Amino acid sequence: MDKLLIRGGCSLQGEVTISGAKNAALPELCAALLTAEPVTLHNLPRLRDVATMRTLLEHMGVRSQTFGERGGMCLQAADPIRPEAPYELVKTMRASVLALGPLLARFGQARVSLPGGCAIGSRPVDQHIKGLTAMGAEIVVEHGYMVAGLPAGRTRLKGARIATDMVTVTGTENFLMAASLAEGETILENAAQEPEIPDLAEMLIKMGAQIEGHGSSRIRIQGVERLHGCTHQVVADRIETGTFLCAVAVAGGDVLARHGRLDYLEAVVEKLRASGVTVTAVDDGIRVQSAGAATLRAQSFRTTEYPGFPTDMQAQFMALNCVALGTAKVTETIFENRFMHVNELVRLGANIQIDGKVAVVVGVPRLSGAKVMATDLRASASLVIAGLVAEGETLVDRIYHLDRGYDQMEIKLRALGADIERVK
Repeated sequence: MDKLLIRGGCSLQGEVTISGAKNAALPELCAALLTAEPVTLHNLPRLRDVATMRTLLEHMGVRSQTFGERGGMCLQAADPIRPEAPYELVKTMRASVLALGPLLARFGQARVSLPGGCAIGSRPVDQHIKGLTAMGAEIVVEHGYMVAGLPAGRTRLKGARIATDMVTVTGTENFLMAASLAEGETILENAAQEPEIPDLAEMLIKMGAQIEGHGSSRIRIQGVERLHGCTHQVVADRIETGTFLCAVAVAGGDVLARHGRLDYLEAVVEKLRASGVTVTAVDDGIRVQSAGAATLRAQSFRTTEYPGFPTDMQAQFMALNCVALGTAKVTETIFENRFMHVNELVRLGANIQIDGKVAVVVGVPRLSGAKVMATDLRASASLVIAGLVAEGETLVDRIYHLDRGYDQMEIKLRALGADIERVK
């Protein structure tokens, strides 16, 4: 099993190219199921989850071909398609549930395993079932699978007003794709507003969908009888961008994050600037400058839905707070088990106390390298960031979590001057 070996103390300088967003790429790969015509995606990140999704689609009968050096892939879901997502292929990936909406919309049936993914808390699929049921689907959960179909006499889902009990990103994406081929109008209330949502909507519009209001909490979709192929570029990953901004903040340096968009990270950038880091929007990217950990000031924050502080940046910013001057309260409101990285940061010398949904972080003058274990995707990133500033060697185990969501992180960090390598 691969590990990352990090020798702390090196500042970061130069340019890093931000890859396509995992959370946009996965639904957009599933969107290829909505048409029999070829769909071409550019800027797909080289991630384990993307490879798993491709394998899943190929299992269903989708033909795929990669090309170019910048993550190009052409997919064609021509008949026959097997509308099934088996457990063996989706047990490590939450995003498998995104196949449910497109399969139901185009083929009128689906058998999708209940998904897996990071062990960061309950992420129920009941909202997906509730929304698709409102559109006329009949869904039962049995033997670990969601088995879905349409009532006798119906060949298409029907438009509906869907108001979810909570903001759900994958739910909004599933409903967007399903409603694009439904009969009549669908209105999504309480829709997620993350940048990956309008990126998916723009792709669907290129395919012939009629969508208004994407990027707001109320989206209107007028269903069409068929969609056609398209070419689309996946939006840059705002979480990878934020991770590199935090890494430079802690290690010190001057880095251009190419393709990064400051307007997608306003809540994080606000806290970085308050901590003493210089963050500037430039042509085709974001420039981040920091004098290093000794100059940082701790910042309290509370995770919430976009455009608030993202839960996917909580662990990375906590690593920053560990070496900043002062005390910060970090409140996690999205996932109940997303403090599992705390014990590992403490192994590196951090001073953190947890009280329910709140972690109190007291900055320390230094961290010391140690063997640590990643527990989920973003926890992995926080340990890498801490390792960049820790004295001595830090060995991060179970980095398969990291490979699920970061495109060659150690190669990008090494190009910026970090002393980091992947070891067996």
